[in-house]
Amino acid sequence: MGPPLQASGGRRAFAPVVSWRVPRAGGIRDPEGAALSAPLPLMPGNVFSPDRLKQHARQLGFDLCGIAPAAAFAELGFLHEWLARGYAGEMHYLARTAGKRTNLTAVLPSVRSVVALGTLYNIDRPYSTEVVDPGEAQIARYARGEDYHAVIESRMAALLEWMRAEAREPFEARAYVDTGPVQERVVARHAGLGWIGKNACLINPVVGSWLFLSEILCSLELPPDEPGIDRCGTCTLCLEACPTGALVGPAVLDARRCLSYLTIELKGPLPEPLAAAVGPHVFGCDICQEVCPWNSAPPVSSDPVWQPRPVFDRPRLAELDAMSDDALRAVLAGSAMRRTGVAGLRRNLDAARRPGRGAGDTKG
Repeated sequence: MGPPLQASGGRRAFAPVVSWRVPRAGGIRDPEGAALSAPLPLMPGNVFSPDRLKQHARQLGFDLCGIAPAAAFAELGFLHEWLARGYAGEMHYLARTAGKRTNLTAVLPSVRSVVALGTLYNIDRPYSTEVVDPGEAQIARYARGEDYHAVIESRMAALLEWMRAEAREPFEARAYVDTGPVQERVVARHAGLGWIGKNACLINPVVGSWLFLSEILCSLELPPDEPGIDRCGTCTLCLEACPTGALVGPAVLDARRCLSYLTIELKGPLPEPLAAAVGPHVFGCDICQEVCPWNSAPPVSSDPVWQPRPVFDRPRLAELDAMSDDALRAVLAGSAMRRTGVAGLRRNLDAARRPGRGAGDTKG
């Protein structure tokens, strides 16, 4: 690990580990920008080199790219136990698709490799844990800009088009961004993008965990990367910081208690006493990522699509609450916040603005 580097917001980070970086066009470069190799040519006898694939992924806007084999990873099987414990809450689609989520060949029978992709969405705004104003609404960082589904789907389509043009043989493929029956964090870990932290997020030692994950399943035989190695050590900050005790163990989330599930996925009233813990969180919650040392000074994305829309850029609870339903519906269009809808956002605002919110111990 390299020496600490100063980053935005006065936090600290660590120098990048070169092996974790997607090579830029023009050759692989070290952290100081010096060229370490020339651009890599097409590999004789193969479809295309993984390095050229990763270079093109970077050009399209992906920050991380790795390759995993289409194997029966042991971690995939834990989903059945997780569902049996009832941790999925009302997300019944997870049980309906469990067979596919634990078997990549059930998604694409001819699959041999998975191209795993990570896109940094971190923005230069304070963490919710740094905000002292109780009247400021808290919105998950990923949801303040444009809908990531449309953006990343378009970029994956361009990458897949490049793969088809470069391949010396036809192949089958399916691409997903949080939309298909694939356990993305498990695949990303085995593609070398990082490890699954105790907060159940994929953590990369260079960019942290502020990542959109996506993947391309394909029938090509591509050389796999080495799996990510757990670097959480003895740290338990995320487990201790969760306001509702939703992290019931390392990397084990009881979604029924999670503020993200409660404010986004849950339909109907917020259950007591968890409603009291919503505080200013009107869409999602980032606390378990904000307290993570690997996110103490992550890089910030300059991509315009992830920058906050003015209406979602540190808004006041009162301002959002004062908007008409039609106005809210208009600003939610083209945003990931559409998932909760106007009714869900109204419910969350009511919980956030009621007297005594955030009081009491809900970790039970």
